[in-house]
Amino acid sequence: MTNAAEVLDLTGRLPTREESASAAGAATALAAAQAAGTPLKIQGEDGAQIRLAPAIAHLMLDLLGHLSRGDMVTLVPTGALLTTQQAADILNVSRPYLNTLLKDDEIPYVRLGEHRRVKHADLMAYKTRRDASRSTALDELARLGQECDAS
Repeated sequence: MTNAAEVLDLTGRLPTREESASAAGAATALAAAQAAGTPLKIQGEDGAQIRLAPAIAHLMLDLLGHLSRGDMVTLVPTGALLTTQQAADILNVSRPYLNTLLKDDEIPYVRLGEHRRVKHADLMAYKTRRDASRSTALDELARLGQECDAS
């Protein structure tokens, strides 16, 4: 028999086909309600209707979209402190490479005893800088390639 915690946890595994199909159905219903301009409501434990703010509905739609495509999803609060492994996973780099970035002060970190932790906001700021730098480099390569083709 499967442990209930394993069934509910989508952090360390891909969603099953059944979970993806369920997410797709929910995403379709949520998107239709949003498109109609209908206030989104859910029923609370006491039976009272609870109105979802548009930003929350949009976030739920985004989450359901990822799950319906079979993506692994982890929700991380912006103020969260991440382990070096979690930070490396988000950047899609190895933990030793991330440690090099931390040592080179590319990404700020805090020490908790013997361990280093990275603020989610600092990690996302580094990722934004890295992605912008990559985009600039690719644009320059494309420009140089066009110059070579023209000559």
